[in-house]
Amino acid sequence: MSFELWLTFAAASTALLMIPGPTILLVLSYAMTQGRRVAVASALGVATGDLIAMTCSVIGLGAVFLASATAFTVLKWVGALYLLYLGIQMLRSPAAGKPMLANKPDDQPPGRVFRDLATVTALNPKSNTFFIAFVPQFIQADAAFAPQAAILIATFVGIAGVNALVFALAANAMRRQIARPNVQMWITRAGGATLIAMAAMTASLRRAP
Repeated sequence: MSFELWLTFAAASTALLMIPGPTILLVLSYAMTQGRRVAVASALGVATGDLIAMTCSVIGLGAVFLASATAFTVLKWVGALYLLYLGIQMLRSPAAGKPMLANKPDDQPPGRVFRDLATVTALNPKSNTFFIAFVPQFIQADAAFAPQAAILIATFVGIAGVNALVFALAANAMRRQIARPNVQMWITRAGGATLIAMAAMTASLRRAP
């Protein structure tokens, strides 16, 4: 795998992970209610969940990728349409009237926070759709599949953990500002627009040679 191809994947992964979806909203919720003490547990939970989801997805990708270009194209469009659907849903949601963090969790030990975030992340359909539809774009057919998959998994999981940690620490430092309805509305609308942009990018990218 070339450095340029890896860098493109890292950039695309970062863009996806910055969208405030279910996982990040849960990270924010824990950080807002329990502070910095659960930040590391949150990051490790997200990383573990992504590791599970991405590994399971990529294991099945090898056969699909090598067997049928048509199946690959179908999966790509399913992913793009699902991202588009999520983006439209976020743009249409009444974020200004319903605070995102209204349902705050009770105080829980870091181990429980880790478990909750690992579960939510592993079962997040957006992430699984992304892995299935987007990862094949960065797999080169003329190179061994396993090493490339390992690099992509390690890259995504590492970025996911750092991203969750940054969100948790930032939320802890800016509790009052994030809790304001107008900020929540901005986050929701920005997330919706980013999802739609990601859908367009997923649909337009071509399979790596």
